[in-house]
Amino acid sequence: IVALRIGGGSLVLLPLFLRDMDGIPRRAWWGGIVLSACWGAPFVFLVALGIKLTSAAHAAALTPGTMPVFAGLIGWAVLRERPGRQRLLGFAVIAGGVLTLSRSFVGAESWLGNAALLAAAALWAIYTLRVRRSGLSPVQAAALVCLYSSAGYLPLYLLSGAQRLTTAPLTEVLLQAAYQGVLVGGLSVVAYNQAVARLGAGAAAAIVSLVPVAAALLAIPVLGEVPTPLDAVAITAIAAGVFLAARAASTNAAALNRAAESA
Repeated sequence: IVALRIGGGSLVLLPLFLRDMDGIPRRAWWGGIVLSACWGAPFVFLVALGIKLTSAAHAAALTPGTMPVFAGLIGWAVLRERPGRQRLLGFAVIAGGVLTLSRSFVGAESWLGNAALLAAAALWAIYTLRVRRSGLSPVQAAALVCLYSSAGYLPLYLLSGAQRLTTAPLTEVLLQAAYQGVLVGGLSVVAYNQAVARLGAGAAAAIVSLVPVAAALLAIPVLGEVPTPLDAVAITAIAAGVFLAARAASTNAAALNRAAESA
């Protein structure tokens, strides 16, 4: 899965990257290594490990749901970006909703799987905070994540003897290549980078918490899984928390921009 995602993303983004590579500042090339370490192969591997040891539903709730909380805490501790009361309230409501959605997966699951998913959320948060300061365009940042990850991971993967692409069903390989490589590894990274550039790191991070909400709602028509009343309350709480945190972050970013223009 990791190989298909970063390899497919590299193939999709390489033509766009070659067109714009002359405009990349020298320091941004080094910054791309950090971005790749945060949201490239290590992130995908941790999520895949977490899903294998727990469940897809648990991963869909835990990693996206806790990422904005990590982003707020890291931004507060490292960048001295103190979140306001409204944003802290939003984070608290999001965390409560996520814990409620994932309550049925906590008892029997591996602690290592939970640790992997939380580590992935922390890496994603660091990426979110750094990408806007990297000096890279959304396409450049996404391409460097895939290209650096491919250069570091694919040779080790091919030499390890652990690859199963030749033994897996061809239809499954093609499906995962299209989904993981084109949509997730390519288009979604560019779209997320664009959201961070336009909305700010705080607002973009908060909106990511809607992933478990979307998954739960899509499960109704696709899988016939109707949320319980408690799950419905959790979904509503997460949506409300995202609104509070994203609105507060956007307001703060707009105020900073006005102050910068005045200066």
